Amino acid sequence: MHIPKTYKITIALTVCVAILVISCTKFDIGVSTDNPDTEWQSGGIQTVFDAGSGAYGHPFPLLPGNLERVHEIGDLQFEQTFVSAPAPLNSGLGPIFNNVSCASCHIADGRGKVPGIGESVSSILFRVSLPGMDIHGGPLPVPGFGDQIQNRGILGVPKEADVTINFTEQTFHFDDNTTYSLRTPVYNVINAYLPFPTNAFLSPRVAPPVFGLGLLEAISDADILSHADENDLNGDGISGKPNYVWNEMTKSSTLGRFGWKANQPSILQQVAAAYNGDMGVTNFLFPFESSFNQSQYDHLDDDYEIADSLLYSVEFYIKTLAVPGRRNATDPTVLQGKQIFTNVGCAKCHIPDFHTKVDVTFPQISNQFIHPYTDLLLHDMGDGLADNRPDFGANGREWRTPPLWGIGLTQKVNGHTNFMHDGRARNLMEAVMWHGGEAEKAKNNVSALSSTERNALIKFLESL
Repeated sequence: MHIPKTYKITIALTVCVAILVISCTKFDIGVSTDNPDTEWQSGGIQTVFDAGSGAYGHPFPLLPGNLERVHEIGDLQFEQTFVSAPAPLNSGLGPIFNNVSCASCHIADGRGKVPGIGESVSSILFRVSLPGMDIHGGPLPVPGFGDQIQNRGILGVPKEADVTINFTEQTFHFDDNTTYSLRTPVYNVINAYLPFPTNAFLSPRVAPPVFGLGLLEAISDADILSHADENDLNGDGISGKPNYVWNEMTKSSTLGRFGWKANQPSILQQVAAAYNGDMGVTNFLFPFESSFNQSQYDHLDDDYEIADSLLYSVEFYIKTLAVPGRRNATDPTVLQGKQIFTNVGCAKCHIPDFHTKVDVTFPQISNQFIHPYTDLLLHDMGDGLADNRPDFGANGREWRTPPLWGIGLTQKVNGHTNFMHDGRARNLMEAVMWHGGEAEKAKNNVSALSSTERNALIKFLESL
């Protein structure tokens, strides 16, 4: 039977509308805040319930087949090892670099650790800069070293330097006279191929987990800024501050939300900067070698060393990594710990709940009720955690509130419990007691808790 062309067009449009309606119904409704089951769904419908070693590495549930394939391609590229040129595949490593793949730092899509004695420095890097700002208001690079120390070089090329890590230990007391210990890292630049300036700032950064970033990117700027109170107008001692950073895609200053100092505006730029800075791999956002204007520079004006399509596939892979669900969310001790978390003041910065914005172009992240436990803002964390290195609007005492979702699975996935920006905390309680500055009052409130209450607080954090 012949069907007129106009009918075919009408049928096709009807099918497209139906698919769109189904997609929006499936993904855009979100989860009611009144539903107690949402406590389990840290990432809204993009939550997976795996408490094993692979908990951080799952794609969004029910991705359409074509998008699942893009995720898989990005996963493969995330794992790919780059090598020095010439090579038929993944050529372009270096000439100086920190690591050979994304997965070498973000092991199992999770958290890096401080190297132990005899272990390689594989998932921690060191940002450097001089006093002052670059043309975009960002950190001022160190001549001969750029904005981070590359501790490796390809054959025949000298690395920039090594950094040693040592610790001093100090004992403290909770109010009930129970003791605890904190270790303070001490860093020294050694084996530098050039004299390292004595006035340069040195800031360690442990690789953070990469799951859930697509949902964080989907939070509107307005929602993030609604929690900002830079001048503490409400007098609660908390001064959440946005960081505005240079966006290479838009060539403008935009809100930062990723990285330890919220110094990256998007997942794409975070990925592109990591390829360039950590591996020496050029791309369309960062077309110059990290060794540019240094003696290690090879002076080869090659094509981009990672194709645009592969760069976007890695961005999509990270954007669509699901969030592990809560464990034991209704356990009485965990519920007690949750209440303590709020009562002592932790939730003023580690904000439990957000709604992602409506996005009809990407329904999988649209209008989701999520529980990241962050405000994505900068806070003064006191002298004890200060690196003294400014980063756009962040000063040397300010750090972005890290998300807490999935933190209780760190031991299971990554085999350690190193926390904070430099991994100095060896467990969650040490991480809590390192808080200072705006969080000093909350820390003192924790110190005043009974042993039973402190244990409940940790049980709650372990459930996230």
